[in-house]
Amino acid sequence: MNIEGDQVLEEICSYALHSKDFSVSAIENAYLCFWDALACLFHGVKSEECRRRMTPLFDSPGTCVIPGTLLKADPLNASYAISCAVRWLDYNDAWLAQEWGHPSDNLGGILACTQYMERIKGEKISGLKILEWMIKAHEIQGILSLKNSLNRFGLDHVAFVRVASAAIVTSILGGGEREVMSALSNSFVDGAPLRIYRHAPATGWRKSWAAADAVRRAVWLAFMAIKGEMGYPNVLSLPQWGFSDALLRGAPIVMERSLSQFVMENVLFKPFPAEYHSQSAIEAALELREEVLPKLEKIRRIEIHTQLPAIRIIHKQGPLHNPADRDHCLEYIVAIALLYGRVTQDLYEDEVARDPRIDALRKRMVTIEDKAYTSEYYDPEKMAVPNAIQVFFEDGTATIKKEILYPLGHPKRRSEFQKVLLQKIESSLDNLFSEERKKLILDLYLSKEKFFSKSSSELVSLFVPDI
Repeated sequence: MNIEGDQVLEEICSYALHSKDFSVSAIENAYLCFWDALACLFHGVKSEECRRRMTPLFDSPGTCVIPGTLLKADPLNASYAISCAVRWLDYNDAWLAQEWGHPSDNLGGILACTQYMERIKGEKISGLKILEWMIKAHEIQGILSLKNSLNRFGLDHVAFVRVASAAIVTSILGGGEREVMSALSNSFVDGAPLRIYRHAPATGWRKSWAAADAVRRAVWLAFMAIKGEMGYPNVLSLPQWGFSDALLRGAPIVMERSLSQFVMENVLFKPFPAEYHSQSAIEAALELREEVLPKLEKIRRIEIHTQLPAIRIIHKQGPLHNPADRDHCLEYIVAIALLYGRVTQDLYEDEVARDPRIDALRKRMVTIEDKAYTSEYYDPEKMAVPNAIQVFFEDGTATIKKEILYPLGHPKRRSEFQKVLLQKIESSLDNLFSEERKKLILDLYLSKEKFFSKSSSELVSLFVPDI
């Protein structure tokens, strides 16, 4: 399959509307993805900076529960708040291709609108159905990302979050072909944000709420479509004014794979709260730490061998201005792994960043693209995310060149990650839930069949803090 232009809209529209028989592995991964995103949300809502940005428009209570909080909101603001918390710590799942992204960003719209349909429309939407919607949202965003590089034009991947959420949320709300096409085409009419907030020297907090903003807009477009708003079915291909000509210098939007379940089956999870291209570098640094730490003052050079996307996104020199800047700096991340033996959100804060040893190590780092790593990264049969680290000392000795091709959250290491995920969930529950409620939540995680049968409203009610 290799379709382009407005046929892409027809393909997405059909996929969003029609039932699919998803594989056991896709459902299993969606289950892991839901709980991983939920753990990220619980961690996120504990951040004062996150809470400040979750609720700028909350003037009155609504119908949709926001897990991890005592808040309720209308579907638009609930979708924003949920996705904001999921995304906040750069800890949720990832998808790497010509375009990058985090498909569980779409969960805010799904959870908000399934609650809305239950509480306002009287429909029951099961946990299993939520997972099926997640598979579809992942697939739309991920397949669009395979060959369509927005970043090459300075644009941000959250445009594809908006597209995926618009199609899926409209379907959840009961829209048909006309309505889905309206929301979908209008999501492309909205264009794409600039990536300025993801790159030095302008890296800022917006990178943590940009996807939530995209999801909220998608929900708005979905409700507009349900009310009869017209669509623009030629939005991709129209000369001069269409998406391709206006934003991509004529490059067409293409899909080279049929929409199925490929993305959910191959999605990447994060064991560490850091930009995904650094995950294998963290593992390498942690394995070298015991040898390196006693000889910090004798380090002459640290070589980081990586792939081209890491060079483009997270290779930084010079001052880092805030936590949002630091969790997107490969060299900072490697430094704290070597120094502290862990990579956790608190290590990006200003107090830790003042540790003079961090910048001393950064100044000794040389970051190098390994073209073989870049090739393996883009190879769809491998989808590797490689990094290697080697430390050289003043006496002429050196560590081994520690190479990690597939980080812990990669599909090739899924069973290993499941153990980490349980720890991630357990730690996320602290300071939000009583011991009794923690047990109920963990029991639910360990009982998929019970989760499958619960409704959206029943699920979120369990995730309201009780301490």
